[in-house]
Amino acid sequence: MSNKEAVIELVKRLPSDVSLREIAQEIEFIAAVQEGLDEIDQGKGIPIEEVEKMIDSWTIK
Repeated sequence: MSNKEAVIELVKRLPSDVSLREIAQEIEFIAAVQEGLDEIDQGKGIPIEEVEKMIDSWTIK
């Protein structure tokens, strides 16, 4: 699915009273997720073990 098609499908799923700002936020979210998936496909992801260590450092013990 192309980016244009993804946005069209997104807009179709949104309620009719959605604001332009909310539409823009949804598009930004989808773009960020797609960028992350593209990075993973390119081998640029962070191994889950490193993520778990990062999360552990954020929590109070």
